[in-house]
Amino acid sequence: MGIPVEQNVKQLLEGIVADELLVPYTALLARSGCLLEEADELLGGPERIKALTDSGLAHVRGGGPALPPQVMPTPPNLALQSALADLARQLTAEHERLLDGHRRMLDMHPSSSAAMSGDAGQLVQILTDRNEISDMSRSLISTARRDWMTLDNYVLEASVDEFITVSPLPSFEGEVRCRAIYETRCAEHPVGVKTIEAAVEAGEEARLLPRIGMKMQIVDEAIALLPLTPTGLSGALLVRSSVIVEALREYFEFLWERAIPFGSARPESPLSPLQQKILSMMAEGLSDEGIARRADVSLSTVRRHSAAIREKLGFESRFAAGVAAVRRGWLG
Repeated sequence: MGIPVEQNVKQLLEGIVADELLVPYTALLARSGCLLEEADELLGGPERIKALTDSGLAHVRGGGPALPPQVMPTPPNLALQSALADLARQLTAEHERLLDGHRRMLDMHPSSSAAMSGDAGQLVQILTDRNEISDMSRSLISTARRDWMTLDNYVLEASVDEFITVSPLPSFEGEVRCRAIYETRCAEHPVGVKTIEAAVEAGEEARLLPRIGMKMQIVDEAIALLPLTPTGLSGALLVRSSVIVEALREYFEFLWERAIPFGSARPESPLSPLQQKILSMMAEGLSDEGIARRADVSLSTVRRHSAAIREKLGFESRFAAGVAAVRRGWLG
């Protein structure tokens, strides 16, 4: 017989999470969430619900025609991490000498941080349950205290027209920097562009790249969620290794520098003058042979540059590449 939820959560969070939050959180966890309309009665009113979501112990799952809004509990291990992050921030604010002492210790003994990294067996966790992956993805953002970074390659299991309900960003009150890099085709679909616009309006900084190899979510310097499948819903890795997470952050920053800010009126074209001329003639519908004659270059040169242009735009089709070039402002 397993340990009851209440006892397990009490052992994990008692003394770290305030009792006025621990009691409703335990009740919410025991029911695996509840409808938003039932949350006032179960959790003790709207102020208690706000306190749970603000502290990262719960999040509101966006509803839709077939599924009304729900209040979902954060998994206990992430709830503990979020609580410890809040506690550390409070202690740091009150005890600057403690922070300065830690800095001096790390300067003298760089390897000392390794002893604080936790059980190595828990640094990487494989998730295969679809609901667990979805809930983990929603829960992670609520645990962010400084940075929330995402990559989205816009590979979905449902068609984009069916992908209507999107969970909004939490209100971080300027304390958490939210950045996202989207594959450009997301911004070239009416539903996709509305999704990005809603996130930007909520405070997200969004940029675009022609091609992104995978989805990714990073929380602070602490956790990363990586897909094992193109959509990331059938399998994922939850990474807590600070070494790996830091490497993923550097990869994100590398892409961020290359990406184009969402909403730029006319981003500068990355094409050479000859490629720009070839692109213009491609948009006119000329064949490779026709382009070669008009540009006075060899057919092999046209084909080489045409392939490079499609690679930069992220499309194999000449027509799709031409449409994408117009939308990005590479053609007048």
